[in-house]
Amino acid sequence: MENREERPAYEQVPTPPERGLLHIWQSAGPIEELSLGRVLLSRPVLQVTLGEHHGLLLTQGSQVYSFGELLWRDLSIPLSAPVLEESLLGKSVVRVAAGGFHCGALSEQGNVYMWGENTAGQCGLTEKGTVTNITVSEPCLVSVVDSEVVPPAVVRVMDLACGREHSLALSSQNELWAWGSGCQLGLVTNNFPVWRPQKVEHLAGRHVIQVACGAYHSLALVRSLLPQNNNTLRPPEKKERGQSPHSSVTEREESLTADDAHYCPLGVELSEVLIGETTPRRRGPRRRLHPVGRSAGSSPGSGSFPYSGDGKSSTAQKLPELDGHADHLTQTDGRPVSHPLPCWGANKNSAFPDEMELQNILQKLSGHSLETQPINGPGDTDSLSSHTSDDSCVSSTPSTDLLISSNSGVSGPYSSSPVCLEEVRLCLEAEKKGLQGQKSSSLTNIHQKGKTAGNRRCSLPGTPTHGRNGSPRRRRPCPCKPSSASRTQAAASEDAGDGLPSLETEVWSWGRGSEGQLGHGDQLARLQPLCIKSLTGEEVIKVSAGSHHSLALSAQCTVYSWGSNMCGQLGHVNSPVTVPQQAKLSDGLRIWDVSAGQSHSLLLADGDCVQPILLYCGQHQESLSARRETSHQSQRSCQRSPSRAEIYSVRPTLLPLCMEMGYISSVSCGGQSCAVLADQNVMGFISAIHELASRERHFYCWLSNTRKLLLTPLRNREGACPTLGEPCTHLFFSLCESFVRLSILIGRHATSLSYFLHDVQGADVKSLPLLTHTDDFLVIYKEYCFALGNFHVMGGFQSLHKLSLEVLGSQQSLLARLCVPDQSVSGDTDLVSLLYWPLQQLHQYSRVLLKLGSCYDVLTEEYQCLHQGCRHYESLSLSLLRRKKEAETTFLFWKSHSGKNTEVLRLPQRRVVCESSNRSLTLQKAGRFSNHWFILFNDALVHTQFSTHHVYPLTCLWVKPVTEDTRGLYAIKITCPEESFTLVASTPQEKNKWLRSLNQAVDQVLGGGGQGSSPGVTAISRTATYTFTGEGSFKDAHYTGGWLAGRVHGRGTMKWPDGQTYTGNFKNGLEDGYGESVMPNKVLNKPDGYQGQWRDGKIQGFGKYKYASGQVYEGCFYEGQRQGYGMLSSGKQARTSSSVFIGQWVQDRKTGYGVYDDITRGEKYMGMWLDDQRNGQAVVVTQYGMYYEGTFKENKMIGPGLLVSDDDTAFHGEFADDWTVNGKGVLSLANGDCLEGLFSGEWSTGLKVVGTYTKPAADEPDNKERNSLFRLGQYLVPSAQRWGCVFTECWSRLGCAAAGRGERTIAWENIAVTITTAQRHSPNLSRSQSKALESLEFIPQQGEAVTTANFDNIRRYLIKACETPIHPLGWLVETLITVYRMTYVGVGSNRRLLRQAVQEVQAYLTHFFSLVRFLFPGLPDDGCIIPDPPASPSKSRHNSNTEGVVVVSCSSLLLPLLLPRLYPPLFTLYSLQEEPEEAQYWERIIRLNKQPDQSLLSFLGVQEKFWPVWMSILGEKKQIVSSSKDACFVSAVETLQQISTTFTPSDKLLVIQKTFEELTQEVKPMLEGNFLWCMDDLLPLFLYVVLRARIRNLGAEVSLIEDLMDPNVQHGEMGLMFTTLKACYIQIQHESTL
Repeated sequence: MENREERPAYEQVPTPPERGLLHIWQSAGPIEELSLGRVLLSRPVLQVTLGEHHGLLLTQGSQVYSFGELLWRDLSIPLSAPVLEESLLGKSVVRVAAGGFHCGALSEQGNVYMWGENTAGQCGLTEKGTVTNITVSEPCLVSVVDSEVVPPAVVRVMDLACGREHSLALSSQNELWAWGSGCQLGLVTNNFPVWRPQKVEHLAGRHVIQVACGAYHSLALVRSLLPQNNNTLRPPEKKERGQSPHSSVTEREESLTADDAHYCPLGVELSEVLIGETTPRRRGPRRRLHPVGRSAGSSPGSGSFPYSGDGKSSTAQKLPELDGHADHLTQTDGRPVSHPLPCWGANKNSAFPDEMELQNILQKLSGHSLETQPINGPGDTDSLSSHTSDDSCVSSTPSTDLLISSNSGVSGPYSSSPVCLEEVRLCLEAEKKGLQGQKSSSLTNIHQKGKTAGNRRCSLPGTPTHGRNGSPRRRRPCPCKPSSASRTQAAASEDAGDGLPSLETEVWSWGRGSEGQLGHGDQLARLQPLCIKSLTGEEVIKVSAGSHHSLALSAQCTVYSWGSNMCGQLGHVNSPVTVPQQAKLSDGLRIWDVSAGQSHSLLLADGDCVQPILLYCGQHQESLSARRETSHQSQRSCQRSPSRAEIYSVRPTLLPLCMEMGYISSVSCGGQSCAVLADQNVMGFISAIHELASRERHFYCWLSNTRKLLLTPLRNREGACPTLGEPCTHLFFSLCESFVRLSILIGRHATSLSYFLHDVQGADVKSLPLLTHTDDFLVIYKEYCFALGNFHVMGGFQSLHKLSLEVLGSQQSLLARLCVPDQSVSGDTDLVSLLYWPLQQLHQYSRVLLKLGSCYDVLTEEYQCLHQGCRHYESLSLSLLRRKKEAETTFLFWKSHSGKNTEVLRLPQRRVVCESSNRSLTLQKAGRFSNHWFILFNDALVHTQFSTHHVYPLTCLWVKPVTEDTRGLYAIKITCPEESFTLVASTPQEKNKWLRSLNQAVDQVLGGGGQGSSPGVTAISRTATYTFTGEGSFKDAHYTGGWLAGRVHGRGTMKWPDGQTYTGNFKNGLEDGYGESVMPNKVLNKPDGYQGQWRDGKIQGFGKYKYASGQVYEGCFYEGQRQGYGMLSSGKQARTSSSVFIGQWVQDRKTGYGVYDDITRGEKYMGMWLDDQRNGQAVVVTQYGMYYEGTFKENKMIGPGLLVSDDDTAFHGEFADDWTVNGKGVLSLANGDCLEGLFSGEWSTGLKVVGTYTKPAADEPDNKERNSLFRLGQYLVPSAQRWGCVFTECWSRLGCAAAGRGERTIAWENIAVTITTAQRHSPNLSRSQSKALESLEFIPQQGEAVTTANFDNIRRYLIKACETPIHPLGWLVETLITVYRMTYVGVGSNRRLLRQAVQEVQAYLTHFFSLVRFLFPGLPDDGCIIPDPPASPSKSRHNSNTEGVVVVSCSSLLLPLLLPRLYPPLFTLYSLQEEPEEAQYWERIIRLNKQPDQSLLSFLGVQEKFWPVWMSILGEKKQIVSSSKDACFVSAVETLQQISTTFTPSDKLLVIQKTFEELTQEVKPMLEGNFLWCMDDLLPLFLYVVLRARIRNLGAEVSLIEDLMDPNVQHGEMGLMFTTLKACYIQIQHESTL
């Protein structure tokens, strides 16, 4: 079957196709004598469209055929041999449209092709045509261009519709474009014809779904705007207007006032349009083009389809053309003339004398006897009916502006009092006068004149009459209409079912309205689109326009019709015909496709079987003589268009031949002909699709009726809340809401299936909404079943049945309409079965999908998709049926165990699983007279003892069977978060039953299926929510997170009532691992915050604590106290004492070495602490350059100490307090003078001295004893004892209790766990960070002896580890950098701290190297040799003093890792220390560099053989002259300048080495043979290079290299080169010796 569909378009099949079968017949003949004309083409017909006397066919392969009277080519093509439009071959045509006398085609690319009559511009200005063309014989491209955008863009069209003199195109942006002539274009223009397509601005910004063209009017189906008020549903007792989300559209519209009739801008444009249509440009060609029965002004019913079976035209002569197309109801000035208007009663003083004749005609046309009443006015069967059928559906919207007299006093939209037509005529005259003075005014509603002006509103956007902005894009939904909840739900469902058609639609119409075909309640023309308010909310899904009547199809399978009813084409005789009325259909008929012709309508409906049936509305011709007699009589009757038909039926009539056509998929009407497309049922595929669509439409109609007849009246009942009770009321509202959502989904689905059938040949079965929107169906059905079950469990149906008796009363028989055949209902309607019936639809889905799948091969993608969908719906059906049974069982349980004690346990979502009322289960060790009742619900296990209940949620319930012992107990152990107990069953069978039920219930509540769970298999580890009630640290806390066997375990969140929260990891019921906590501080009324490690429920490990006072501590904790390394900084709130402490803590106090930066006082303390007080050796520096080192006790300077001021004045003696001297001491002045004695007083205020003043003689030798007193560093804390807490924390992270005491394998395991945890809990890591962590997962061989082969692997691993703060070594490096910068930055930048800073770096290296050797025990000791030869010459940079030997030292291995980050503060200290020498050095550099090269070389004593003669500038050699400057040894100078860009001594030594190499390379060309440097030659030459390099802070560079260089290279070649550089620096300082 599918292979036949996929056959290429060019392949000709000799047999007729099984799809796309076309049947055409004349509509005016007797129904019993219809002769079908079947078009036998080799390809399936995809679309058929009919014009007045011609038609178009679109077949598979995008081929277009024409037949009928092709007047633009003077051809008459028979139906049996349609002609191919060859010019459209290769255009990929996807849609065709036939107008009155022109044609259109639409390509897949969105291009429009038009041909046919063009007298009114309906074919547009084609690319080949000009304005003077009256016909376009071949399809030509019509460009639709949006000129509003820059640059202008071609519009892609997706739909096309054609009328007699106009064409409409729907763009892919759902905007409407029009061209041609007449007010039916909807354009704001007076110049006709419109040759180029123009946008219909009054629909700009709206989502147009479909368009249809009548002869001289247009229809558009538009998606409704979202409501402005999306408030949730309120209980009915609070709603003033009683609106319900379930109320039908008719009920909702009844609450509107008569202003829904709308104002419409008529103005003078109307007359100009109608006059303009009678211009002479149309008379000539129309005489040639129009055959008999079709003149320019002829009625649509006066002609017949012009072709016959032999292909000859049936026209014999031409009638004289009427003068123009102006409607007889409208005068040339645009106002209506005096003629009968729709009304409920008539005035006996009517101006129409033929009222009795019209009444007689009405009775004849009705087909059955109408009860007549005294007639007081005319009755025109075309546009009004003096009587309305009893079963007709009267629209709640006012049908016309002229129905109610202004002084009738009736507030409703209709009045029972007769309307005086003379008064109406006077009103119209008054309106005409008003219109003449106003360009674009509105026709005023007579009924509304008595209302306030505040109720007036515009019918169209952009009408300036009522104070609105002129831009049509600014329109908003009308605020005066109440926004019901159903509209909100429907709008919300757009998101739930994206891709399904919307049911929130509006119908807009415009053009001529002489027959009421616009549906606005009058017969006036509309120049611009106007919304038909009576159809808003009626869920219209399709519109169709005949010549003078209109049809609208709703999703509820009802048809609304309005306009001309001369031939019964409306399908009813209700009045007025100027507003939409429902067509009269037999019960059980569901219309799903409509089409309107010239004077007939064709309806496609679901019948009793799956195969669709056809219904016909329109004229029935009896014989040729009868038709001639009818035509003769009609000439004497009222000159209305179309002409009146004598024989037609009131109801749509069944066409018996439809059963012979096959499965009809679409219908089409045009002129006096009808056409259908049908398919043969191959392999049951077509019948299955039709069955699915028919069932879904039937289902939606049932849902709509249930909502209208049952749910809406019950919900709107004022006494619903007292009757149902408070809980059931809310459950009923929830049930109604879910019912509405289900109804909307089914309605949209049924509509999409109807669309699917229209294109069943080209549609893909995988695009069925059941397959593409499976999740939406599953969610909404589950939601409905859940709401229904909750209402059922709470006993709501009993109260609802009582309420239904009160509300419906004698109308109980209406509910019988809702009972489906398979429901066994006896007596009163069973509301439970009624509302549970929608769940059976899921099984129907599964069955139909299975039937569709049987049409495909098992290996195809279609079969797999259908089979999967079948399984989904069948599984859901079984699941929901189980839920239904559970709800019924639970309801019966509560019914049999009613009482106050059990009522507290009754919850809507709770279902009973089993209970132990038969004493099948009891508590272990229970007393003889105790009474234990256990009830297992789907969410909790309840233990009832007398009047007390213990509820144990299943989410936190662990079930474990107890092994049977010798005592013969059949026990089950129950574990809960706060208690455990054992249940004993009476028999092994009872034990297995309860064990299985408990496990299944727990499994289901945890998200499992709850099926087939074996005893004891339910998850021990789970995620659940629980609130603690017992005593303990978690009392009253609410926990959400992981559990393990009854204890909190894993990641979770704990919240206490007082505001305390914890989010992080738990272990065995306590906080353990990383977590974040917020703890309220009641004193400061602000919370404390902590982020870090926990252990056994306490803060332990590294973390960050933010105090409510503003202080922040970041460091180590132990059992909730600060312990080990940590940094405490005061926040912004503590501005009076801003400070930072970094150092060691013991039991929440500062104890050990630490640095305290008192930012407020400008002092920095570096020393020992004890119990939060300064105690022991320490150094204090101030921002004024003061330096103190000594001892502290109880936070004071007490004991011997050394104090040095910024001007080098020093004091050594006894201190009694901070900066206070008291006792013996020696004061040394900056000039060398000395004062020794007893001192007292504060240093800053003055000292009292009793002693001896000594001034040394010039030749006196230095006093070594006195100099030793002023030696810096004698009271310092040894560098090895500083920051031991930092290294201790690093050792603990490796799992060691102390330095070097631990298992190496455990250390590597801790490292691996740390890295893995960081990867798991840090998903936002960058790509480089992720790669770094992955590289650290590969551990070098640490157990073997280190060789040169794997030494590089260790070194690379250390580099990556130190660059990753997550790694313990990386954390160590980051922390050391922090403490170093905290010590020596800011106030700590004191030159007297240089020695201390250098020693601290060396201590870092020593401690660090011990850690590395612990991890890699194969490394030799510091300074030892790796005997293997190096792998590459680059190993020389690792400081080997013997070729082929690698020396490993802590400085060579670790200094490159630390020093680059410590370099800024350290080099600053060196610069400060060397500042005097640096000033002297730089002064010499500036002065000596003023000399030219040769002069400087001569001054320095460089031998002339080393003087360069040539220099290279940009590749050119230039001779060096005496005035040349900076031209010699340029390469060596530039190399030496790079010493300032390096950080480590090894790198700086390499720069020096490269400088000597560059110098040698420049000297070699000037010498012959082998050359060896001697110091006498080298020193002057290198001195020149140093001078020309102009290196700032060279003294600091030299000192840094000297202090931190590897001892292994001091006596080697690099050591010699460094000595040369140092000598040059000293020489420059003593320039007098040069």
